[in-house]
Amino acid sequence: MPRLIVIIGATGVGKTTQAIAMAKQFTCPIVSADSRQIYRDLPIGTAAPTSEEQGDIPHYFVGCKDLHEVYSAGQFARDCQQLLSELFTLHDTVVMVGGSMMYVDAVCNGIDEIPEVPAHIREQVRKAYQEQGIEWLQQEVQQQDPTYWAIVDRNNPQRLMHCVEVSRATGQPYSSFRKRELQTEEQSTNQPPFDIQYHMVERPREELYERINLRVEKMIEQGLLEEAKRAFDKLNIPLDPSIELDYSTLPNSINTVGYKELLHYFRGEWTLQRAIEMIQQNSRHYAKRQLTWWRRRDFKKPI
Repeated sequence: MPRLIVIIGATGVGKTTQAIAMAKQFTCPIVSADSRQIYRDLPIGTAAPTSEEQGDIPHYFVGCKDLHEVYSAGQFARDCQQLLSELFTLHDTVVMVGGSMMYVDAVCNGIDEIPEVPAHIREQVRKAYQEQGIEWLQQEVQQQDPTYWAIVDRNNPQRLMHCVEVSRATGQPYSSFRKRELQTEEQSTNQPPFDIQYHMVERPREELYERINLRVEKMIEQGLLEEAKRAFDKLNIPLDPSIELDYSTLPNSINTVGYKELLHYFRGEWTLQRAIEMIQQNSRHYAKRQLTWWRRRDFKKPI
């Protein structure tokens, strides 16, 4: 049976280096499972592998989408499964690497069917968020669905709102519809037609956090500010602070750590130093959530 080696771990831990070494060892391609590296105009802020790093190793799902495009875990799962069926006719092994938990899970365990939310409930939740802020959303999710609260990006209002919307529409916790995400690999009834071997890259917490802090500083040196400014211009994001901006409606491509903080800077709401510190802090928080999610799923298995 063909084998998919899935390299996982927290942001900044060194997954790319491990993936490249593994791909060289097995002479196979690499599939990226990163929900932001798919966008072609964000290589610095997403720490996408450079052309030098990629070398002659084929990489897929890196820089293949325009900033305006909306791309979901479900779409990735369908596209990736089709790609893997083609790659496995040429290779016995393929390496997948990425920190987007939902992307990895969608390919390895499938996608759950989430109920549709009536428009009036969406409007109620959005209005409440606009009036009371993200703290209200965080409190709602924590109270309504502790299981989802343990894994969600707590600074992502879109995901928080979706959780509240589904809970209000159905009267059930959002996590109750995410059965595949909450079951172990042994419990899964949607096993793909290939063997999956997980390899978790780990480092001591203090070392990981120091790597994250230094990586953010390196991104700034490499031109992250200029990259973000070009992305905002391309997406017609207003940088004039006199123009009201609803941060919850940012395009999916830049609704992520690094770009949201710099948007506050460009709009004159934060100093550059604060923006950098917040990127570092939010990256550390994201790494912690990733580690919690991976370990709860018991993904760590030797190759």
